[in-house]
Amino acid sequence: MITELKYSKTNTYLIQGERGSLMFDTGWAGTFPMLCKALGEKGIRLGDIDYLLISHYHPDHMGIAQEIADAGVKILAAEQQRDHLHDADGVFEKEKNRDFIPIRDSEVEFTDPSRSRGVLRKLGIDGEIVHTPGHTEDSISLWLESERALFVGDLNPLYELEMHRGTAIAQSWGRLLRLSPRVVYYGHARTAVLDGRDVKALQESNDSDTYALVKRIVKLIDKGCYAEEIQQKTGADPVFIGDVTRMYLTHPNVSVQGILDRIEIKGR
Repeated sequence: MITELKYSKTNTYLIQGERGSLMFDTGWAGTFPMLCKALGEKGIRLGDIDYLLISHYHPDHMGIAQEIADAGVKILAAEQQRDHLHDADGVFEKEKNRDFIPIRDSEVEFTDPSRSRGVLRKLGIDGEIVHTPGHTEDSISLWLESERALFVGDLNPLYELEMHRGTAIAQSWGRLLRLSPRVVYYGHARTAVLDGRDVKALQESNDSDTYALVKRIVKLIDKGCYAEEIQQKTGADPVFIGDVTRMYLTHPNVSVQGILDRIEIKGR
């Protein structure tokens, strides 16, 4: 069961499995009493929640994480988030926010997204954590298999996908669209309900744009262009250009599709 908790400017979701539950994201520091009120109105006790998973460690998504943890909820983080737990500390310090409590690293449980199905299975939740960089390097999404639902935090909404071709955002959406989602829950935008035709069209458009971009980058490499020149000519993300260049130069005679496949294997 998926429950949206409306108590701050950040959308917070509670996913209840057969044997446990998980909260996805929180609000700004100072919203803890409002969260407790929102849970109480739903007849849910905070201490009965097993895990808190945070899409990325910006202040409006993790502001009350430690307060939630102090109530008995375990913070679950992807390995890619290990070095980002305190990214927002300086923001709260600068605004002199007395409500903020920094996360205590020793109390956080880390998991590799590739092994996250096992962690979620213990809660009776069929799904996985997916590393989806783009908005931030530490951004993750949550996929629920049976509901075909995605929770993506601040990953740019699908209606902006055309604006982000060739970027980490487009690559992350490419991986997520291959899951054929029916519902997308955003951190701030309105929930999107998709049908199979929507997903197929978005995937084909995204894959086609990326294929054409890689083909153009390869041609510019053959012309002897440096990364800075390629970025100026294509507008592509520098990290993406670096990945394509490495794949192309280290794999003789590799095809454009071969480059895309290898980048996908890398998990970018």
